[in-house]
Amino acid sequence: MNFKPEEAIEILERTPQTLSQLLTGLSIEWFNCNEGENTWNAFDVVGHLIEGEKNNWLPRIKMILTKGATEPFPPFDRFSQLNQNDGKTMEQLLNEFADSRRANLETLRQIINSETDFEQTGMHPEFGIVKLREQISTWVAHDLTHISQIARVLAKRYQDDVGPWKAYLRILAD
Repeated sequence: MNFKPEEAIEILERTPQTLSQLLTGLSIEWFNCNEGENTWNAFDVVGHLIEGEKNNWLPRIKMILTKGATEPFPPFDRFSQLNQNDGKTMEQLLNEFADSRRANLETLRQIINSETDFEQTGMHPEFGIVKLREQISTWVAHDLTHISQIARVLAKRYQDDVGPWKAYLRILAD
């Protein structure tokens, strides 16, 4: 087992600044590109990360700590951000994400007892019994998945422009 809470938090703390460094100040065209019909662009992904901060990660962690596996987590709508961020800028979303993440990590540090809590369990509506350390590990892997997704979507904007080098660019593989 590789899970160490302090190492998990290292990634969770860095995700907002990583995305901010990558996305702040880019032309709108970068935010509009996606991988085709029914796929997300960078704007959608950042909105999704905000929804996770509000309605997934910390609320489920709190349920594990207070209710255990006595009742399932409420379902998480992975697509709700698609209807909530009209009129916002990328910078507004990045700031909201950074603020939410900062507050959630502060709360996490306050409510977790690292000696006893990581093996506590909750009830996932699809997977059944899950451990707190699995929830936090998934939070980290989820961040990294979406950082990778954003990089891939941005790269694919130039997939037709790279010419023969596409054969060497794994990020552009179909």
